[in-house]
Amino acid sequence: MNFTIPETVLDLQNIRNELVRMEDSIIFKFIERSHFPTCPAVYDPNHELLTIPNFEGSFLDWALMHAEITQSQLRRFESPDETPFFPDHILDPILPSIHYPQVLAPYASEVNYNNKIKHTYIEKIIPLISKYQGDQEENFGSVTGCDIELLQSLSRRIHFGKFVAEAKYQSDIPLYTKLIKDKDINGIMENITNSAVEEKILERLILKAEVYGVDPANKEGERRITPEYLVKIYKEIVIPITKEVEVDYLLRRLEDE
Repeated sequence: MNFTIPETVLDLQNIRNELVRMEDSIIFKFIERSHFPTCPAVYDPNHELLTIPNFEGSFLDWALMHAEITQSQLRRFESPDETPFFPDHILDPILPSIHYPQVLAPYASEVNYNNKIKHTYIEKIIPLISKYQGDQEENFGSVTGCDIELLQSLSRRIHFGKFVAEAKYQSDIPLYTKLIKDKDINGIMENITNSAVEEKILERLILKAEVYGVDPANKEGERRITPEYLVKIYKEIVIPITKEVEVDYLLRRLEDE
């Protein structure tokens, strides 16, 4: 998606196409993470093996923060579709800045659900996709690397809801203006929900999990990511949090006006 061309960014079909492309990336990252156990030590801020001096947080937090510091210098977070987990620690880019046209409302960066995404990922997704419960010290670094990539991919996918919300707002400004003024959260949720599209997403995920989730050379072998788990993650976590992002964004949409 070309964020320098606003009219293409707010085209709902273009947005849906981008979300479809994200699915493949997320599924393959789930498969990569499924080779490892849960490794709860990585997420424990008080674990004796992974305590970082002068840092309050888990080993994952420390690694993710430092990854984002480097990525910010490569101007990752100048892109309007990227939302940092540690916005107070990112640095100015070393590369020349890209001045993207204003597509979203000025407060868009403040709609940040990354704390909820990280908590839900650790508490609900990791137990579903991991090889088994327990630690594996020799793979703490590999697990953390997988987690960082997955968290950032999930964050990008979920925060894309801001573009969906803006596109829907622009498509019917009078309707959404009334809903926002009335603070009608249920009404907003009803109007942003497209059950047919959501059902297609889940159907597509089942097919992709059937194809990607098994070694083609050993179709009788252990499945690396099951359709049931993949649908559960999207239906109960990814789609609902995305809609929370949309509602949160829309409730503030009249601030500047």
